Amino acid sequence: MNSFEPGGTSRPFSAPVPRSPQQPAPVASPFALLGLDAAIVRATIDESYLEPTPVQREVIPAAITGRDVLACAQTGTGKTAAFVLPILHQLATSTRTAGLRVLILTPTRELAAQIAERITAYGRYLRFRHVVIYGGVSQFRQETALRTRPDVLVATPGRLLDLMSQGLVKLDQVAHFVLDEADRMLDMGFIHDVRRVIGALPKTRQKLFFSATVPRPIESLAASLLADPVRVSVTPKVTAAETVDQSVVFVAKEHKGQLLEQLLGAADVERAIVFTRTKHGADKLSRKLEQAGISAPAIHGNKSQNARERALAGFRSGHTRVLVATDIAARGIDVDGVSHVFNFDLPNVPESYVHRVGRTGRAGASGRAISFCDRDERPLLGDIERLLRRRLPVLDVAVPRQPEPPVQRTQEGRQDATRGEARPPAQHGEARPAQAQHGQARPAQDRVDFRTAAPRRDQPQTGDATAAPKRGGKRPWWRRPRPARRNDG
Repeated sequence: MNSFEPGGTSRPFSAPVPRSPQQPAPVASPFALLGLDAAIVRATIDESYLEPTPVQREVIPAAITGRDVLACAQTGTGKTAAFVLPILHQLATSTRTAGLRVLILTPTRELAAQIAERITAYGRYLRFRHVVIYGGVSQFRQETALRTRPDVLVATPGRLLDLMSQGLVKLDQVAHFVLDEADRMLDMGFIHDVRRVIGALPKTRQKLFFSATVPRPIESLAASLLADPVRVSVTPKVTAAETVDQSVVFVAKEHKGQLLEQLLGAADVERAIVFTRTKHGADKLSRKLEQAGISAPAIHGNKSQNARERALAGFRSGHTRVLVATDIAARGIDVDGVSHVFNFDLPNVPESYVHRVGRTGRAGASGRAISFCDRDERPLLGDIERLLRRRLPVLDVAVPRQPEPPVQRTQEGRQDATRGEARPPAQHGEARPAQAQHGQARPAQDRVDFRTAAPRRDQPQTGDATAAPKRGGKRPWWRRPRPARRNDG
């Protein structure tokens, strides 16, 4: 089984290991009861999977039989394995064809890479090829990987449509189509691209839709494309993970940075993700935390793929314990052990709050999500609470404030704290000194020669007949007065 990493070299993640009769049969596993192939069950045992999650228990049996599926499952519930395992079972038990057999469409690069890594882990004992393609990297290596005739393609919509328009990808033999994070596709404006991709698929194919939330546009899209789907909803549509302790802090915008530094210094913050609303805000916050001695790289859509991968690798390895991210990268961050999520800025879309909070409390673990809310974000907080159908508790924390600069007042005058200049107060009825009007020359003692940065006290006012000539003896031709026009009558 070969895989391809965009931006890297084409290499096998693990060598194809055919199953032989001499190999011991896998031990009893609950995944075997779901009808999966024995080679796939062995891979789940290698991954230390003991029990299927609720979404896996409901989706896998239906997907194995070829049924369409519409699953409402949050991140961290095991939904990636819920569609990867039955698809690998279909590949293992069916005859291989020359064309592409499986297409998995995802909204972000990080999520595409994550799915490709899971395909490698679950299919280590099977013979097949899979390729992952996305934008932001060179297309040349992806073209090389596509010439190997992969069985599975994991792609983002933009790059897939580019390669389709160039005739490098053909979807006429796809038998299984997976749309992951459908609601995120809608939020990012990819819904029209998704329809174009689906229009290029064969009429008879299996379709699996997965979404953390099911808003009305996704419901209508599923109704028009899915044929008698099996509906799976393992959690309520709009609630975050129950294992996450959620709270809100009301703080002024200018004090958010100080509060974040204070909370990140707590002993229980082992690994934290800080979400901002904009890319510029993510970079600005990252620099501010670096100045405070907290290593916090930022990832967002404007970062190069290599920079994003380095930031995520350092975060996963524990080299950095704080990561600053935007919503576009929220769903592609699959890191275990995230203890805290900080919403430095509340999201404009309420559903994005669910996906942010889903970065912690994964797989039944506990976590905390703390949101900062200033006066202008009160309406956004109201939208989130209406979506959750409950109010977020207010966290009782001392909000740090910057000390104001002291203001010194004397009888002789008022001391300006910001500029340090003493200005005598104007008496009643006394006019303040008038400022120089536009075009009016300053006094000679105030004019400065910017070439030497020294006061020019020896030069008379501009326009004086005794003005000393400039260096060079003559004025430039464009500054010389025009001669009077003669009128010879």
